[in-house]
Amino acid sequence: MTKSKNKNQYDRGIVYSTNPEFQFNDSQNTEPQTLPPPQQNLRVLLDRKLKGGKKATLITGFIGSSADLAALAKQLKNLCAAGGSVTHGEILVQGDFRQKVMDFLLSKGYKVKLSGG
Repeated sequence: MTKSKNKNQYDRGIVYSTNPEFQFNDSQNTEPQTLPPPQQNLRVLLDRKLKGGKKATLITGFIGSSADLAALAKQLKNLCAAGGSVTHGEILVQGDFRQKVMDFLLSKGYKVKLSGG
């Protein structure tokens, strides 16, 4: 079985069209609009599972475009002077920076809660 370049097209049942002017329009893959900071409910937690037992600060609950999420992640990584990544709508900053991240997000107007133990 070969993998399709446009897998979503096959997931929706469109395999072939006899219309030579047919354009596949995938309107379901549009990114959500970024909510303003007071409407965001972010969770900040310490995670030891993703990095092989090393401590990492995980920020979840961001609703918005991937570009805005990446920009926020860059600000947080610069603030903490640490590496990190953005995956599946979550920001991962290497190291235990929960309080520093929480203070920064609160100063930007986000609703933030510490989560986990």
